[in-house]
Amino acid sequence: MASETKGRAAVDLLLGGLQVLVGIIILGHTVTATALSLLFVGWLLLATGIFIVFLAVFQIGKDGIWTALLGGGLMTVLGLLFLRHTGAAALTVTLAAGSLFLVVGIARLAASFQDPEHRWSLVFGGAVSAVLGLIILFNIVAATFTLLGVLLGVQVVTEGLMTMVFGREAKRFAAASPSDTEASTAPA
Repeated sequence: MASETKGRAAVDLLLGGLQVLVGIIILGHTVTATALSLLFVGWLLLATGIFIVFLAVFQIGKDGIWTALLGGGLMTVLGLLFLRHTGAAALTVTLAAGSLFLVVGIARLAASFQDPEHRWSLVFGGAVSAVLGLIILFNIVAATFTLLGVLLGVQVVTEGLMTMVFGREAKRFAAASPSDTEASTAPA
């Protein structure tokens, strides 16, 4: 059991390091990462929409066929738009993200007046989110082709660091002797 955990910890450290490296590469090429992520989402929407329409054809005569056909058709059209007009898709997603950051920030700031126990964390998180939303919305041209790449890069780096931390914790846990863990968990 301990050797399996040590091996898993080494794999976690290796995979976490690779994720951090890939995240740094993504942060260096944010425009390419944005375009590729939008193309991926476009193909995913297109394939899912076609699949839903295909399944809806077999539902003829049953309840829900029209909602399935409409949903599948809209997903197919949205996927085609993402694939044909990547710039417009990037602008749309950036506007949605900026608006979401702004609204969440305002909601957190409003919630800070209701919760005195967590007031400062809500004020800080709300202010950061609202300012980030305003920066995105007022610099929409600059943010359009970089925002998704930056968010993706930061997410991959964070996931890599967390994988490494949990791998290190697993290694430390495996290094503890079984008698120590049995003694600490035994009822008194």
